Parts: sequence; structure tokens; C-alpha cells
Amino acid sequence: MAVKQNENFKIIAKNKRSRFDYEIIESLEVGIILTGSEVKSVRSGKISINESFIGGSQGSEDLFLFNADIPAYRQASYNNHEPRRPRILLLHRAQKIKFLNATRVKGFTITPLTAYFNHKGIFKLSIALAKGKNVVDKRETIKRRDWTIEKARVLRNFNKSK
Repeated sequence: MAVKQNENFKIIAKNKRSRFDYEIIESLEVGIILTGSEVKSVRSGKISINESFIGGSQGSEDLFLFNADIPAYRQASYNNHEPRRPRILLLHRAQKIKFLNATRVKGFTITPLTAYFNHKGIFKLSIALAKGKNVVDKRETIKRRDWTIEKARVLRNFNKSK
């Protein structure tokens, strides 16, 4: 399920770089196992998934979120968590197998897209199976984005002149 921006979701963090660097093949909504102090820190809006990545671990068939920065919660005292520890993702077994098998193909990776609270107030992560873009594809993305901005500017000026 792709994440849509509306009143039912409270988006906490976006990974804009992943949409630029990768071509999104398939996206999926997953849960994540957090400790109490991590949840408090996330609820205050302090999380960064820009440098994070998703992968498996040796001897485990779970998917992990690596290098996501959830800063320590000040009021947690001695029960605080490590800010960049690996966190287990919650998804169905068939989905895990599908995504892990796809990453064994050269050029495919799993990347986090957004972190948000759903309409029930549960913290979710939108992840995507993605294929890396080359320089030509990135230039095409920049051209398309610039053309969209220019087109909107022209239409705005045209409507003002009427």
C-alpha cells in the first residue's frame, strides 16, 4: 500500500533522496518494533530515515531497518535506547521472502520511503523495492521536475492575465 498524504496520516519523516536515486518498483506498508523511549521520541517528531537502509541479517530471516536515527528521549533516564540500533520490521513471511529474493538480483535494493502514524495512531514505515538509477535517468528526472515547475508557472501567469 502506497502512503497517501491526507488527514488520516501524520507523516513524521520522508526520504526524498530515495525517490531521486531509485526507480520504485513496488511499495509496502510495514510495522516496526520499537522500545518505549523510541516511541516517545518518534511521537515528538524526531526521526531521520535519510541515511537508513533495509536488509537481512546473518542467521535470521527477518528484515531490519539499519542506521535510522531516533535520538534518545531525555525523560527516559537509564531506560534509554541506542539511537542507531537495527530495528526489526514486521511483515508477512511471503512478503519477506519476495523482497529478500529480489535483493539478490543485481541492482535491486529495499529502501525506506516515509515514516508515519496511521489513522489508528500506530507507527508505520513505507518501504519500497527499488532499482538504482543511472546518471541519464537522474537527468531525466530533473528535466521532468523542472518542466513541471515551469508549466505551473506559465499556467499561473496565463490565468492572471485573463
